[in-house]
Amino acid sequence: MAERSTAAVDVADNSDEASLTAQADQSTADGVAKNRERDTDSDEVQESTRTDGSGKTSPPELHSGHKLARRYRLEECVTRLDGFSSWRAVDEKLRRAVGVHILPADHSRARSVLAAARSSALLGDPRFVQVLDAVEENDLVYVVHEWLPDATELTTLLASGPLEPYDAYQMVSQVSSAMAAAHREGLAHLRLNPNAVLRASTGQWRIRGLAVNAALRGAASDTPQRTDTEAIGALLYAALTQRWPYENDAYGLSGLPKDIGLIAPDQVRAGVHRGLSELSMRALVNDGATASRHESPCTTPEELVKAIGEMPRIRPPEPAFTAPPEYQRTSYQQGTYGRQAPHPGATQPVVTPPPPLQSRTGQALKWAVSALLIAALGLGSWQLADALMDQGGKNEDPGQTQTNDGNDGNDKSPKKPASGKPITISGARDFDPFSDQTEKPSDIGKAYDNSTATYWQTDFYLSADFGRLKPGVGIILDLGKTQQVGKVTVTFVGDTSVELRSASADAGSEPTSFDAYTKVAEGTGTTVELKPGKSLKSRYLLVWLTDLPIQADDGKWRGRVADIKVTS
Repeated sequence: MAERSTAAVDVADNSDEASLTAQADQSTADGVAKNRERDTDSDEVQESTRTDGSGKTSPPELHSGHKLARRYRLEECVTRLDGFSSWRAVDEKLRRAVGVHILPADHSRARSVLAAARSSALLGDPRFVQVLDAVEENDLVYVVHEWLPDATELTTLLASGPLEPYDAYQMVSQVSSAMAAAHREGLAHLRLNPNAVLRASTGQWRIRGLAVNAALRGAASDTPQRTDTEAIGALLYAALTQRWPYENDAYGLSGLPKDIGLIAPDQVRAGVHRGLSELSMRALVNDGATASRHESPCTTPEELVKAIGEMPRIRPPEPAFTAPPEYQRTSYQQGTYGRQAPHPGATQPVVTPPPPLQSRTGQALKWAVSALLIAALGLGSWQLADALMDQGGKNEDPGQTQTNDGNDGNDKSPKKPASGKPITISGARDFDPFSDQTEKPSDIGKAYDNSTATYWQTDFYLSADFGRLKPGVGIILDLGKTQQVGKVTVTFVGDTSVELRSASADAGSEPTSFDAYTKVAEGTGTTVELKPGKSLKSRYLLVWLTDLPIQADDGKWRGRVADIKVTS
């Protein structure tokens, strides 16, 4: 397991040890403090899966600067309770911040923590905070995991108010999909709460503590799928209302009023999205009885994913553009630059223009210009007359005729092939049918704005094949009407593999299924010309990215489309 830490992590930089420590300290100020391993019992009065299996061994006596395996230098203790401690540390080998859980090897839960960490590491799903190492050494058991300085806990996000419908939809969709994948591999979370759900700067939602947090606290459940599903319902409820769906306060959120029971989110706060409100109630299955007013309950993450798929897609809000300031003429544009401003009420003297050239030199200059003009006119007239006479001489022979027929076999002049005419792209949208249905929609206009200085980019992934999460993502182009398509030229940032797919020519509206688009061309490179093998008429085209380049700025894989041009 020690060598696993080189996978699914950021590429190490080449900074020295002093800058490394400064970077780790800055991580705390810039966001890690928001992502501390806060998982205290005071925050979780409503956990239904808590057991009383605490070990009686005291936490290891460690301090800042202590090194584990001569590699992980402990920096700051963020949790110390229940026989274990959690730390922010620095991996000196790969020069990056990491998190570490430490407990004595004779702790009653040490075996189960090791087993849970190793099982979680084998999952390798980038939607979860990755376990990098799980080791027993020198009477200690420690688990090393990713540390995300650019991520923010859901607890922190909700401190300023409920989420927008689109953000809440993305959160419940991504978390449900991730937990469904984990349960298919036999892994449960059992402590899924607002402290365990993080939003990265890219907008991707990630879950930390899969299996490990429950093992550290000795949590267990006879119905793990139902436990995690109800927890997802509580997360969505809190995201919509900024209230915890139980009577007790938790995670910085106020609970519901006592003695009124569980009420729907749209009855707690005005303006809540009705579909999301129903979804949260279907997930909160209290002892098997649904609290929803209409639909059947969802008792597994898989059922929750299916219910989300049946909902109408919630689109992101339109980006708000700031109106430019009202145009104002400057003093330079008004012709007063460098002049003294007139005093109000004062009569300004009228500047008399200079007289025309009246001197002897001026008169000589005028005569010279006149002579040159007369000479130019005479030369032009002579050349025109000569050309007309030559043309008349050529046409005197009545037996000769002129032809412009291009079929003359004796014509040796080469013909220029007809070049395609540009086709205007009337609209475009992101297309992500195999995941959460969205991929940076706010920047889609940058993909066809006739400028390679701007670009639309995908989310980041941990490998060129989209982290093995999906076969690809793309952009659907709307040409306004069915037209003859001769070529599509796509300019990328970095070598990218791409396919050109086309909807049927008689498609009345934009197809939303991937199978409705047929592959007509493919290629790889930074500027790829996609020419269909046969005549193609269509209104809707799909530029489908199948393999991503690694970006040197952060060492992650993402596609960047700088420009798209369509010609007939």
